[in-house]
Amino acid sequence: MPFAALGLRPELVRAVSEEGYEIPTPIQRDTIPLALIGRDVVGSAQTGTGKTAAFLLPILDRLARVPGHRLRALVLVPTRELAEQVLERAQAYGRHLGLRAAAIYGGVGIEPQTRALARGLDVAIATPGRFLDHLGRGHLDLSGIEVLVLDEADRMLYMGFAPDVRRILDALPRERQTLLFSATISHDVDLLARRALRNHAEVETARRATPADGIEHGIVAVDKVLKKDALARILQLEFVDRSLIFTRTKYGADKLTRHLRREGVPAEALHGDKAQSTRLRTLEAFRNGGVRTLVATDVAARGIDVEGIQLVVNYDVPNDPEIYVHRVGRTARAGAQGLALTLMSPDEWLLVADIEKLVGRTFPRETLPGFEPSVPPIPAASRAPAPPSGPSVRNRRGAARRR
Repeated sequence: MPFAALGLRPELVRAVSEEGYEIPTPIQRDTIPLALIGRDVVGSAQTGTGKTAAFLLPILDRLARVPGHRLRALVLVPTRELAEQVLERAQAYGRHLGLRAAAIYGGVGIEPQTRALARGLDVAIATPGRFLDHLGRGHLDLSGIEVLVLDEADRMLYMGFAPDVRRILDALPRERQTLLFSATISHDVDLLARRALRNHAEVETARRATPADGIEHGIVAVDKVLKKDALARILQLEFVDRSLIFTRTKYGADKLTRHLRREGVPAEALHGDKAQSTRLRTLEAFRNGGVRTLVATDVAARGIDVEGIQLVVNYDVPNDPEIYVHRVGRTARAGAQGLALTLMSPDEWLLVADIEKLVGRTFPRETLPGFEPSVPPIPAASRAPAPPSGPSVRNRRGAARRR
């Protein structure tokens, strides 16, 4: 089914074609027709399957029917990086429609955003905190809002935005269309959906909390004190164009980045303490190949939509199993292949078991020669048949022969 068959106006079909897209992904194919007729939708799909286009295209189609540069659509996102990413897509898809869009988020000066709102917008892409700031200053007229999108709803709730989202919902017109998208649907997301949506349709293109099929998963057992050196060795052996490393804390990201540089692995850190201009430059360098290894926290990485990330490493095992799904979803996007490695110290065994229970799979345990843990890892419980392990860390890409 081509995009033209979904009922989109010709200007949008043309823009999508210019972006190189010919066939809609399953989430786009199932969501766009429902959104075009005004249905509320809860969309659940694996990260990297095209959720952004699934809600932007019908919104732009609707706004183009009666242009006027009045705020009629609001997209709420959890991070400023994601706001910039959605804005870039909105401008690309709407290039032939003459609509106005802007990203509204904290960490930067408020005056340019205030001027953009005063000139008139058709759609605002905003983080909840800064949006409420503008609302409190009287910069926003929400009476014309026709469509609300809650993007990455699970992440917004995890980051503590639930009170802000509820305040925004109370300020919006009751007669509106609402689209909620999330990679995973938790109990809290279900509660939010019941409050925000009416008579909604559900679109689920994959089993919830399931990583993409193209991801090869592996566990590398290593003592915590040796993790930094083990990671440096892996990155020296894994010849990939782009690798993304996850840490729990901003301090940990900076410390690990410095260690990798000392070991001859060029790396940059991305987290919330970096200035927004620095974060944007780092992301652009990662996208164009100037930076090959990026060390990021979970919050900062939510806006990373970069094609060609071949390796994701969980330097710290996440405390929440659903975070694992989000992390590894940065690779194997749009049908590509990718590798997800998790460095597991003995105190993280139970966290890995929780991840395997959530996704319904067991991952192969491996060790790196010279970095064997002091306590051998307990074999994974047989909750589900283990997938083929594929090439191990020891022999991947001929690493054993080189050593």
